[in-house]
Amino acid sequence: MTSPPGYEQAPPEAAGVRAARADWDRRIYTRLTDTVAADPALALAAPVEVAASGGAGHVRLSWEPVTGAAGYLVERTSTGPEGQSRRILHHGGSDVPAVPGCRFADTSALDDVEYCYRIAAVAGADQPAWTWSSPVTGSTSNGPAGDVDVDVDAATTTGRLNRIWRMVGSERLTQLTFGIDDHGHPIGEEFEQALALAHDDLGVTHVRAHAVLHDDNQVVTRAADGTLRFGFDQIDAIYDRVLRVGLRPIVELSFMPSVLARDPEQTVFGYRGIISPPTRWSEWGELVGALAHHLVDRYGIDEVAEWAFEVWNEPNLVVFWSGTQAEYLRLYDEAATALKIVHPRLRVGGPATAAGEWVESLTSHAHDTGVALDFLSTHTYGNLPLDTRPALRRYGRGAIPVWWTEWGVGSTHFGPVHDSAFGAPFMLSGYLAAQCSVDALAYWVISDHFEELGRPERLFHHGFGLLALGNLHKPRYWAAHLAAHLGDEVLSCTLDGDGAGVLVEAWATRHEDGTIDVLVWNGTLNAELSTGAPRLDRHVQLSVTGLDAPLYQVRLALIDQAHSNVVRHCPDDVLWPDDTLTAHLHAHDGLFEQHLPDIAPRERTARWDVQLPMPGVARIRLSSRRSDHQTEGENRR
Repeated sequence: MTSPPGYEQAPPEAAGVRAARADWDRRIYTRLTDTVAADPALALAAPVEVAASGGAGHVRLSWEPVTGAAGYLVERTSTGPEGQSRRILHHGGSDVPAVPGCRFADTSALDDVEYCYRIAAVAGADQPAWTWSSPVTGSTSNGPAGDVDVDVDAATTTGRLNRIWRMVGSERLTQLTFGIDDHGHPIGEEFEQALALAHDDLGVTHVRAHAVLHDDNQVVTRAADGTLRFGFDQIDAIYDRVLRVGLRPIVELSFMPSVLARDPEQTVFGYRGIISPPTRWSEWGELVGALAHHLVDRYGIDEVAEWAFEVWNEPNLVVFWSGTQAEYLRLYDEAATALKIVHPRLRVGGPATAAGEWVESLTSHAHDTGVALDFLSTHTYGNLPLDTRPALRRYGRGAIPVWWTEWGVGSTHFGPVHDSAFGAPFMLSGYLAAQCSVDALAYWVISDHFEELGRPERLFHHGFGLLALGNLHKPRYWAAHLAAHLGDEVLSCTLDGDGAGVLVEAWATRHEDGTIDVLVWNGTLNAELSTGAPRLDRHVQLSVTGLDAPLYQVRLALIDQAHSNVVRHCPDDVLWPDDTLTAHLHAHDGLFEQHLPDIAPRERTARWDVQLPMPGVARIRLSSRRSDHQTEGENRR
């Protein structure tokens, strides 16, 4: 097998590394296909109308949707010098291999190799495939990449924009009280500025963060007689600052205070959040009730009812919860009951799990016990959110909000994907794919002021933040910015060509004043191509019809490796820039925009050609330019 032209050939792996990777693939395959312990009530039919077609640098797959599916697994089989290889594609390391839609680009396919594909529907991220589709074969095309046509009809509205980026993730909010770090960054000040930017520029309304119950905040002590004493002064100071910048908290009820913990030595992160269940369940409920009562007294029920209480963080991972699933469900029950006693308008939800798991478990538990479940929350990284609505509908809760309270381009600390342009099209693909199935999609996190594994050791350290230290804007911040500044009316948009709808995607909207935005991006879920792949670069022919003004001002914005990418202006060998380089970085920290020639539509149509690398994003903005005579008339009025 040979790598496609333009792909960087990875160095040969040691035999041990290859063996470990093969073993991991086998275990993942077994976990996703073994139905012995699975619930047969969640078995889904096989997808039909499966088709495979070749494109430059990819194989395009499509199929018909299956009722009840949260997503679909893509199995690929190939034959090479070492024999037959069968695996479920996991997109360069995504924590959830299943994909939510009914079309997919296999960008890990090699030229001159024929692959066999099967598709299976799954009822959830932690549910196995029961029935596979009939196999289809496909291979990449050997010729040059074909064009992609993007056609927007400005006269046809298809709906309203769902601004699901209204929530954002954050490291623990206690950072707001921190001073200057070892490299001169005022942590609390910059962190607050980052939260303000999220609100003012991205339209974020809620922030979700870890560890409000951490012992650093001194929320509970035990008196000599064994009774609990609560103090929420530090939480008040934190939430006052959050509210001051215009945000509301999603109160993640974690971690366990030491005086309540069954085993306070079981901790996570550099700041040692306690992951143990409580010694006495009633005391956990007492703490949650006391906190809720205090918040309602301080801020009022009308305000706190706009917040929400999320029970714990990723209890399906032993690193975050040392108890069992049954113990988590009891933790949830105690918290939910305590909150509803304080006031029925207080919102409570979960399971806040990693990799989309335990959705079925918590939903069925709430159905069987009657415990409150006001919203469903879970997490995923390196993939688009699956559709949890079918699971909720199975238990009569299809109308409750669905929040992915952690979502990001990668889950690995210090992974190079975090500082690259790869995250820009990834974010837009997620926002578009989840429009009809998700109420909030919270990128994890807003700022590189982040201390899970200690303070950053260099400026661009491949941190999770949309913003680097000093609030420099990474490429994916600008993608969120472009989404946030779309209009509310969604316009009809169709795509055709080599990679249309699976590599190249588009979004078109209109603002109240008639301004039209067309966002076009080129990306893949395959994080192994995060530094780019020339075989996936595309030439886009964009046309906008139905234009009703005689003349438009046109502006083009770009995000890619060379544009809107402050990271590239910092040499790799620099840990912390000096004053001169810092000034240079801030001077080059901005969204790249340029004016294109004004355009007078012919037969109400305008056209442009756009070169779009992978990864890459382009926005064309059309603003009506009125005649001097019209402007003078308006000025007189």
